[in-house]
Formats: sequence, C-alpha cells, structure tokens
Amino acid sequence: MEFKVALLAVKNVETSKQFYKELFDQDVVLDLGKNVTFNGGFAIQEDFAWLTDVPLNSVVEKSNNMELYFEVDDFQGFIEKLNTYKSIKYVHKPKKHEWQQRVVRIYDPDYHMIEIGESMAVIARRYLSDGYSVEETARIIQHPVEFVEMCKQGI
Repeated sequence: MEFKVALLAVKNVETSKQFYKELFDQDVVLDLGKNVTFNGGFAIQEDFAWLTDVPLNSVVEKSNNMELYFEVDDFQGFIEKLNTYKSIKYVHKPKKHEWQQRVVRIYDPDYHMIEIGESMAVIARRYLSDGYSVEETARIIQHPVEFVEMCKQGI
C-alpha cells in the first residue's frame, strides 16, 4: 500500500487554488476541475460531501484537529508577504517556540489550519554561524546532533 495525498474539502476550488498558488507557491500538478493536486503533496476537493456520500452538515468547518505544515527559509519575508493579504484569519500571530523556531498559524479560505515555520535547518545554521558548537546548537534547538551536523554541511 502506498499513501498518495492528503485531501482538503473546500467550498470553492478556484478560490482555494488561487490561495495556495499565490501565498504558498504551490504548483498545480493535476487539475480535474473540482479536484486539484499540488506539488506539495496535498489536494483540494469541491463538493466533498457529495463525492464521499456523507451528509453535507457532517463536513465540519474550523475543526482545528489537523494542519498543513510548511517551512520557509525567509520567515520574515513570508510574514511581510502574509501582511499583504488583508483577509487572512490568524489562529495566532507569529511567535517563537522554546526550540527557537518562529511560527505563525493561519486559516485558509475554508478554515483549515496552516502552520508556517522557520526552517529548522536555517535556525541550526544561524547558531553554528554565531559560533555555537554542534552540541550547543542541538541542545538549544532541541534537535539531534546528527541533524545539526547535516545542517553544518550546508554552511
């Protein structure tokens, strides 16, 4: 068995397609009209209740029980881009976790939660460039030494 794609139920496939293409730089790899698959490994589906033969009122909006997760190298640049979208609804504004990763969570047009986090590799390289050892960096960002060593090769 092979996992293929996560699928999000959407009210308007064109609105959602534009949202993910513009804000998240997702390219459409397959467009079947009411079903669109993106290069990021997820798809959107209009008329989900009809397709799955479930009651329309059982497709719940804003369930807050899953999220799509994206990482960006330039977190501040993404926040500036996000700020140009006046209709964005935030789960929370940008914050920094104890492992030093800056994140923001927003809702897409159908209230699916999306987390955008600063790349952990970028964070590791920042600490290494500031003179921290591999072991110190691993402790600070709460990642394995092996991960930090892999990041060090990218400096």
